Amino acid sequence: MMNDTLAVALSAVDNYDRAGKKTIVVSPTSKVIERVLKILNEHDFVGSFEKMSSEKGGFLKLYLLGNINKCGVIKPRFAVKVSDFEKFEKRYLPAKGVGLLIVSTNEGLMTHYTALEKNLGGRLIAYCY
Repeated sequence: MMNDTLAVALSAVDNYDRAGKKTIVVSPTSKVIERVLKILNEHDFVGSFEKMSSEKGGFLKLYLLGNINKCGVIKPRFAVKVSDFEKFEKRYLPAKGVGLLIVSTNEGLMTHYTALEKNLGGRLIAYCY
């Protein structure tokens, strides 16, 4: 039994991208993993993905673009206020304006840029640059 399926999925994506692979099968899958991959797709870090099902459950076939330098989850899931985003940007991203933090807010998962625009805090989930 896996404790953190999102961490396993992002680690696999990072490893396959570094190895120069073009596709990856992510299994098991969840709504959180799908939403994180959708955010990464919107910001051109990964390509499209398709949800497939099998006898043992669902999996995602993800197409990689080779645009990821590093991605991963943030543990523990720090609670963050709007005024604290800059502090965590310095901690997890290489430079200001490079990459993104994924935040879980009461309006759903979004990037920290969107959360700043909407003046929302939340919990840090993942980062990618």
